[in-house]
Amino acid sequence: MPFLGQDWRSPGWSWIKTEDGWKRCESCSQELERENDQCNINHNVILNSEDEEIFDNEQHEYTSKKRKKDHFRNDTNTQSFYREKWIYVHKESTKERHGYCTLGEAFNRLDFSSAIQDIRRFNYVVKLLQLIAKSQLTSLSGVAQKNYFNILDKIVQKVLDDHQNPRLIKDLLQDLSSTLRILIRGVGKSVLVGNINIWICRLETILTWQQQLQNLQMTKQVNSGLTLSDLPLHMLNNILYRFSDGWDIITLGQVTPTLYMLSEDRQLWKKLCQYHFAEKQFCRHLILSEKGHIEWKLMYFALQKYYPTKEQYGDTLHFCRHCSILFWKDYHLALLFKDSGHPCTAADPDSCFMPVSPQHFIDLFKF
Repeated sequence: MPFLGQDWRSPGWSWIKTEDGWKRCESCSQELERENDQCNINHNVILNSEDEEIFDNEQHEYTSKKRKKDHFRNDTNTQSFYREKWIYVHKESTKERHGYCTLGEAFNRLDFSSAIQDIRRFNYVVKLLQLIAKSQLTSLSGVAQKNYFNILDKIVQKVLDDHQNPRLIKDLLQDLSSTLRILIRGVGKSVLVGNINIWICRLETILTWQQQLQNLQMTKQVNSGLTLSDLPLHMLNNILYRFSDGWDIITLGQVTPTLYMLSEDRQLWKKLCQYHFAEKQFCRHLILSEKGHIEWKLMYFALQKYYPTKEQYGDTLHFCRHCSILFWKDYHLALLFKDSGHPCTAADPDSCFMPVSPQHFIDLFKF
């Protein structure tokens, strides 16, 4: 007799690990059904306990629908994504696995909320959010868009608290506000997930964030110990040569007159141009001074308008070519326990790993 059970290839239930053990993850619709059933019980008790009718059927249906809307409105600021360190990237359906992984699903499931607390991954996540804001915002699902703005809210609050990397967030918010204005103006021409009023509220929130960052004041820290100004010149010069962003060099040069003098060094800007651009690109955009010398600082910002600069991040997502898995690699666990960051079946896992840039992350989900 054949076994008439569920298909063994089905994904099965979703489980969440809690302090009390593993619990099955139930959908929001089931929770809403329980609330409605409880409401029906309470409603019947009221009607049975008293002879006069308090609510008619139409009013009851209206309150039920309103309760559902309020339920999801109240959950707007909650995070509904997982905290997974790795996900399987599948681009087609198979007998064992149905469907494919989308950009929104990857954004929901990977642990970006904790990544922004890591100084090595902060710039990486901000750059990824900026690329999504420019071109991929409408491709995200409603849940992914909600999580996108929740993570963005965390980033803004972090910058307002610790006063670090405000320029990166200002550029991100500027690109995001420009994209939202275009989408809202052409609301009938483009597909927007959600009500237009939600997008208008999001745009107002972005404008509020921009105003808060504009009014951000850097407080002078009183430190009786060793400061940056106490370091010798050769050490300060070595610090400047470590920077890969010209704006960071200019910002540091505004701290003290000594740092300003070091930040104007022609050799420093020459090295920076040679790091980011090729010699053929120099010849097309040469900028000479009155004495015939090359203005490397002006050339850097001129070349930046025509050619992309090299991206440099402290830590990135990694992709395993053998397992087709996208994951965060924890270097501390890798050194202590030889943990590859995901259940890899390759004989030599390290040879299969490749770092994933923010643009490569988006390209992985272009089908």
